[in-house]
Amino acid sequence: MNSNTTLETGLLTDVLIRRAASTAAERRQPLAVILAEELGIGSGAALELLATKLFLPFASLADILSWHAAFEVLPFAECLRHKIVPMRDQAGALCILTGDPLYLNLRAVVEERLSESAQWSLTQPEEIEALLARHEETVHALDASGTEGNMPVGSDEKVEDLSIQAISEDASTVVRLVRSTLHDALKAGASDIHLETGTGGIAVKYRIDGVLVSVSTIPGTDVADQIISRIKVLSELDISERRVPQDGRFKVLSRGRHIDLRVSIMPSIHGEDAVLRVLDKQALSDEIRGLCLDVLGFDEASLFQIRRLCNEPYGMFLVTGPTGSGKTTSLYAAINEINHGRDKIITIEDPVEYQLPGVLQIPVNEKKGLTFARGLRSILRHDPDKIMVGEIRDGETAQIAVQAALTGHLVLTTIHANNVFDVIGRFMHMQVDPHNLVSALNGILAQRLVRVNCPHCSADDPLDPVLLAESRLNDTDLSGYAFRSGRGCGQCRGSGYKGRRAIAELLVLNDELREMITTREPIRAIKEAARRNGTRSLRDMALDLVRSGETNLQEINRVTFVE
Repeated sequence: MNSNTTLETGLLTDVLIRRAASTAAERRQPLAVILAEELGIGSGAALELLATKLFLPFASLADILSWHAAFEVLPFAECLRHKIVPMRDQAGALCILTGDPLYLNLRAVVEERLSESAQWSLTQPEEIEALLARHEETVHALDASGTEGNMPVGSDEKVEDLSIQAISEDASTVVRLVRSTLHDALKAGASDIHLETGTGGIAVKYRIDGVLVSVSTIPGTDVADQIISRIKVLSELDISERRVPQDGRFKVLSRGRHIDLRVSIMPSIHGEDAVLRVLDKQALSDEIRGLCLDVLGFDEASLFQIRRLCNEPYGMFLVTGPTGSGKTTSLYAAINEINHGRDKIITIEDPVEYQLPGVLQIPVNEKKGLTFARGLRSILRHDPDKIMVGEIRDGETAQIAVQAALTGHLVLTTIHANNVFDVIGRFMHMQVDPHNLVSALNGILAQRLVRVNCPHCSADDPLDPVLLAESRLNDTDLSGYAFRSGRGCGQCRGSGYKGRRAIAELLVLNDELREMITTREPIRAIKEAARRNGTRSLRDMALDLVRSGETNLQEINRVTFVE
């Protein structure tokens, strides 16, 4: 302990602590915050000083990340009520984390429930909240899965209630297990829930920010079969059929709103796997009201060009990228900006993901014969000004979209390709005339979503020579870089990342590029001309985020090709 810390500890008198505790109770603020104001230091430092004053160990973020939760020693509801988290350190010793240093009465109550001795430690109240949020309801599921493995699957309900009361009161272990998993996934912001059957049970994974995160493994093949059967019952699928894929959907009620879940069941060598896609249409509708191009994270130069291309009177603007790269969201943001009520805007989509006020949205229904191509033909007879085609999948749709752009309509659409230059090859493969294509095409946007470092645990990252070599960087390239990465905390569920932002590779057509595409110049020559015209690659845009410390090399190597 240095002299400054010793001095601050000396100023931390009993009188000051009692006065701060009284003020904290009045303001309903943590004691550490009030002490920090009194001493003129950070709340974390104040809590650490208080721990020293009270002869208590202080659990740092590094300690918490190296330990694991031990909710089996205390009922989760009690931990939630008292704001405590039982954990085991690397040696297996039990530790009770609390953010309240004046916990003496609480300690007596809790220790009566424990069957073993425990060391109490202070930590930041925010870490307590984050740990409780992460493990909420999952504990119920894991506790239940270890027993009563042959409980009945449960009743078929049109809407699954995911409230805490419904989860805790249901008598069926499997029903409670499924509900708890869904509740935790929605609270974590997962876009997909993966239930993977293996030799010893079923693994639960969430897709968060585009990446699969392993949550838990539930032992028992009988329990695994019953979980999949329960999902089938909810989705109105055939529970006796286990050899072919099945698709369905069902609805849940969470926090007062209905959420759709699209279900895909796939047979495997160990049984069956299930993937549940979360479609929170109400939340999406709330988001769409404020959705604009500014909030997607594009850099200023790309944003200016994208906005200009979306405001052209006619022509085609293409957005490309893999599934889940945010193509549709970008087009919706663009439509939101150009939807001023003076133009007729029509979309054809599969499916309609967001509901846009003042826009005619048509869902594809291939079973009834309404394909993209047939719907697009009908749209052109409906006097549109601007058209959004959810995806160009075949040559017929491509031909009609190009003709629509040539006849005075602004066409916004998506196509699957790796970069802006591959799009040209895709259209050629669909037998689209290159003269018509370049006449109709205004620009192409290729985009990716990059996870950004968690602001709560981001720290300077030491240079790794191996990683730099894999990233094709050398010492002369590193000027101005601020290498940072997230260490993992309760706020980011230990991943080190919090949220994503878009990066763009933008090709704006000019006369030179149009002529080169028409004469079928080599792609290398087209790329060089595009770079002279201001096109920057996805890799360059991603490296800009590393340079500013917003993300790290591991993440951009995952998302973009190393050039």
